[in-house]
Amino acid sequence: MRHDDHAIGDCLDADGHLYIFAYGSLIWRPGFAHAAAHPALLRGFHRRFCLWSHRYRGTPERPGLVLGLDRGGACRGLAYRVAGREAAAVLAYLDDRELPDGAEQVYHRRMLPLRLLDSGRMVRAVAYVANRGCRLYVGRLSPERAAAAIAAGHGQMGPNREYLLNTLRHLREMGVRDAGLDRIAGLLPAG
Repeated sequence: MRHDDHAIGDCLDADGHLYIFAYGSLIWRPGFAHAAAHPALLRGFHRRFCLWSHRYRGTPERPGLVLGLDRGGACRGLAYRVAGREAAAVLAYLDDRELPDGAEQVYHRRMLPLRLLDSGRMVRAVAYVANRGCRLYVGRLSPERAAAAIAAGHGQMGPNREYLLNTLRHLREMGVRDAGLDRIAGLLPAG
């Protein structure tokens, strides 16, 4: 789903704000102004290295891996609150980043309910969910295979290893432990 002006209202919460759920690089590199960042919990999806990256964190010859929200479980992350008047510009930016024209669509933009952990309030938020129908979707890789791909991956946005380690560092700063990501990081060769 790409953004269009008549659908912007469908992306706003009842309070008139846009909420964006961040679970990976959006935590440490959102790229847009926001009024607040709330610790948040999304149920029904979990964070996983489930998408090959041929551009941002790898190449077609040596693909890296990027995170996606995949079905099942729960995921702690951040919910960015954006003023409703800024929603169209922020959605356009995020769609260009996550759903770039001419590239295979690895994510679906979805509206999902999530809990703001600092207030307990439920909001409707935009989340980019892994497209299981995409040829770059890999589902469940062994931690060893994921670590090998991440150790070798390097793309336009830099080393795949940095993507994993930055995500882990920021999750820890938020008090979040992700055992799956910790396991993969523990298997990376020194360097």
